[in-house]
Amino acid sequence: MPQTLDLFPIGNCAVSALIDRGGRFVWACAPRVDSDPAFSALLGGLEPGDPDAKGLWEVAVDGTTSIEQAYLRNTAILRTVVTDADGASLEILDFSPRYQQFGRIFRPTTFVRLVRPISGVARITIRLRPTADWGARLAEHTSGSNHIRYLCTGMTLRLTTDGPVSHILEERTFRLERPIAMFLGADEGFNADIGATGARMLQQTEDYWQNWVRTLAVPLDWQSAVIRAAIALKLCAHEETGAIVAALTTSIPEHANSGRNWDYRYCWLRDAYYVVQALNRLGAVDILENYLGYLRNIVDRAAGGHIQPLFGVGFEPQLTERFAPDLPGYRGMGPVRIGNQAFEHQQHDVYGQIILSTVQAFFDERLLRPGTIEDFHNLEPVGERAFQLHDQPDASLWEFRGRANVHTYSAVMCWAACDRLGNAAAQLGLDDRALFWNDRAAKVRATIDKRAWNEDLGRFAATFEGDELDASLLQLVDLRFIAADDPRNAATVAAIEAGLRKGSYLLRYAIPDDFGAPQTAFNICTFWLIEALYLAGRIEEARALFEEMLARRTPAGLLSEDIGFADGELWGNYPQTYSLVGLINCAVLLSRPWTSVR
Repeated sequence: MPQTLDLFPIGNCAVSALIDRGGRFVWACAPRVDSDPAFSALLGGLEPGDPDAKGLWEVAVDGTTSIEQAYLRNTAILRTVVTDADGASLEILDFSPRYQQFGRIFRPTTFVRLVRPISGVARITIRLRPTADWGARLAEHTSGSNHIRYLCTGMTLRLTTDGPVSHILEERTFRLERPIAMFLGADEGFNADIGATGARMLQQTEDYWQNWVRTLAVPLDWQSAVIRAAIALKLCAHEETGAIVAALTTSIPEHANSGRNWDYRYCWLRDAYYVVQALNRLGAVDILENYLGYLRNIVDRAAGGHIQPLFGVGFEPQLTERFAPDLPGYRGMGPVRIGNQAFEHQQHDVYGQIILSTVQAFFDERLLRPGTIEDFHNLEPVGERAFQLHDQPDASLWEFRGRANVHTYSAVMCWAACDRLGNAAAQLGLDDRALFWNDRAAKVRATIDKRAWNEDLGRFAATFEGDELDASLLQLVDLRFIAADDPRNAATVAAIEAGLRKGSYLLRYAIPDDFGAPQTAFNICTFWLIEALYLAGRIEEARALFEEMLARRTPAGLLSEDIGFADGELWGNYPQTYSLVGLINCAVLLSRPWTSVR
């Protein structure tokens, strides 16, 4: 069976893993999301069930006839039930511990697997094959009476278990006559009852997630979809620093054999802005507050100068792009990239996204650390960069590698930076600074109105003095640059629908780029189209298209970056924060109000 993106993420905001439909760990990096993968089978070129596959962690059941998977309700804990030909069954509970302990969140670099008989006696084989050096080799190991140490790259992982260690080392098949607990994490001793500790951690982790979900202000309709998307977005946060990564994977191609294989395990300030915006709509300010700490560090380091569009989760600026030659890639479709050359780009929209992410802190009284006058003054150099660069060429939000233009979306984000600084200044009682930034916003607006509007075509263009179409023009309403009922917006939406819509899906752009013409649609763009349809009064059409997008989710309830026009197959990195943001935003927009049922 070929690999698919039918993968279930687990994690704890420090570490994460992807589990396939066979209950195998096929992707997990340690000690951080952007580290070398200890489990690399997703990009190993072989089907995970292949006897020679490596970079996986499997509990195989002899004579398997069915496998059922689902998360425990409102958690990031996955339950896999396997049944064999004789009717014997077992469950596997996979999670990374996360709960309050000693006045702080306990989130170790640890994966827990609890294997429990349900009925009868199944025969199982545990295959634990972590890799090192980006899939070049199996990790060396040593062992003791109750543990195995795997010398992975950058971290030694230690498996502690109350199961038979030699059975795991030899991949020996044996009868599961009692529960087995397995802890894979830091190379530290485990001085407690393993089974009892596993059960306690399971309960406390379940309690944590369910209590976090209780704080979300979900829409009436599509609640389970929104909750699952919100949990996945939280799993993309690296809580220690506040970073939010764009996805948990690298190098899942945008379409078959395209070469469009990128490493998304870094914090794009643009993507992170959209994440906190969506979660704010659900009332999840915890991730916003943590991310604002990350942003303040980025702004301090820039010292009023250039800010690159992405960083490592530990603020690393240098993300040099290279290849992993020993990993063939997803379905053998390499290359596998490490790092991302986009860190070298000029992408001017980033200045707007920094300020739009931050401005809420000057108004929101729920925050533990409200925005201060000092914070405002620290942001002003960011606004100054936005003003100076609003009419200068950049690589755009789509990160073109072979050309630069003055992109309308980037210019509007620069306008938003100035506009929102004016709002913040007024809130802080800084009337002179409010006048200053409102004047700058007005100047940028005038430039955009003049140079981005194509009079001959009667619509906005993707570039100044250009005629190209770009789905990001649908964001002009969300950014409050124009109103939904503005005739200029109606004309632009109509042109985008005519030029970029392929059936149910929307392209980012239709012109060839560095890798040729696009062959798949970008999921967030389809969600932007749904929003535009709703705002144009085409509500039933918007709801129908939204339902179609929901039907394209994986069994885990999630989406990747891209989707095939003809077959609806998912492509691109996974789970993709952009796509989940679109899901949440559209659900909030399209849902019936709670007052309709109260």
